[in-house]
Amino acid sequence: MPVAIYALTVGAFGIGVTEFVIMGLLLQVSNDLGVGLPAAGLLMTGYALGVFVGAPVLTIATRRLPRKTTLLVLMGIFTLGNLVCALAPSYPVLMTARVITALAHGTFFGVGSMMAAGLVAPDRKASAIAVMFTGLTLATLLGVPFGAWLGVAFGWRATFWAVAGIGVLALAALAVFVPRTVSEPPAPLREELAVLARPQVLIGLAMTVLGFGGVFAIFTFIQPILTELGGFSTEAVSPILLVFGAGLVVGNLAGGKIADRRPGPALLGSIALLTVTMVAAAFAFHNPVGAIAVTFMLGLAAFATVAPLQLRVLQQAGGAGQTLASSLNIAAFNLGNAFGAWLGGAIILAGLGLAAIPLIAAAVPLAALVLAAVSLWLDRKAA
Repeated sequence: MPVAIYALTVGAFGIGVTEFVIMGLLLQVSNDLGVGLPAAGLLMTGYALGVFVGAPVLTIATRRLPRKTTLLVLMGIFTLGNLVCALAPSYPVLMTARVITALAHGTFFGVGSMMAAGLVAPDRKASAIAVMFTGLTLATLLGVPFGAWLGVAFGWRATFWAVAGIGVLALAALAVFVPRTVSEPPAPLREELAVLARPQVLIGLAMTVLGFGGVFAIFTFIQPILTELGGFSTEAVSPILLVFGAGLVVGNLAGGKIADRRPGPALLGSIALLTVTMVAAAFAFHNPVGAIAVTFMLGLAAFATVAPLQLRVLQQAGGAGQTLASSLNIAAFNLGNAFGAWLGGAIILAGLGLAAIPLIAAAVPLAALVLAAVSLWLDRKAA
C-alpha cells in the first residue's frame, strides 16, 4: 500500500478515538456533570447526528477544493472540537462541542476512501479502504482503552486533551505524506445529487444504518453492561475493550480481503455473522468468560461489514456521484450509531434493563440482512 494510505489511517485513528472513547467514560461524565446514564449515552447520539449532517454539507461545500486541502481543514475542525470538549463546563457545552467535532468526520472518511481507492489497482480497492479504516479499529484497540484508563485515572477531560494532541499529530502526517493530487473539475452538482435517486444506493445506505444500529445499541453501553451483567470492575473495562479492538482489526482486514474476491458473499456473510453474534451476546454477557469471548466476536463481526458495505455503495453510485455517496455512507454508519445509542437508552428507560439490549438490537442487523438479499437479487434480475 502507498504510504499516503497509512497517513490517512493516522487521521482515521484520531477521529475514531474521539468518536468511540466517550463509551468508556459514560459513568465519569454522568457523575461529574450530574446527568443520567441515558443522557450521557446521548453524547454518542449527538456526535453521530453531527456526522450525518456534516457529511453531505461539507462534501458539497468542499467539492472544488483539492482533496489534501479538504482533509487538512477537516482535521483542523476535529482538533478544535476536542479542545472545546476538554474545556466544557457543562453538559450542553460538551454536547455542542461533540457535534462540532463530528462535522468533519463523514467528509474525512468519504474523501479519504476515494483517495485510498484511487491510489491502488482496481482489484485492491476494498483492501485499500480497509487499511484506511484500520485507523478506526486501532483507535478502538488502543485509543479507547487508553482513553478510558486515562479518564479513570485523571478525569475524563484529560482524555479529550490527549485526543486533541492526536489531532495535531494527524495534521502533521497528512501534511507530509498525502500527495497533492490534480483532480478533474467536479461534475455539475445536479449530476452528483442524482446518486440519491438510485434505488440500489439508497438500499446500500439503509443496510449501513441498520447494520451498525444494532452494534451501537450494545457498544454505547458496553461499560455498564460489562460491570453490571458480567460482574467486572470499572478498571477491568479498559483491558476488555482491547479485546473488542482486536476483533475490529481482524474483522476489518478480513472483510476487505474477502470483499475484493467475492463482494456479494462478503456482504451477506458479514451481516449474517453480526446478527448471530448479537443473539449469542444476550446470553454470553452474563458469564465473565463468555462476555470476553462475545466482545471479541462483536468487534470482528461489526467491522467485517465495513469494507463490503462501503464498496457496495461506491459500486452502485459510479461516476460523478461516488464522492458524495462515499461520504453519505459514512453518514449512514453514524446515523446507525445514533439510532443504536438511542435504542439502547430507550430499552433502559422502558425498564427492560441492560440484559435486554443485545436480543432486541439483533433484530436491526437482521433487517439489514434482508435488504442485502433483496439488493443482490435485484442485481441478478438486472443482469
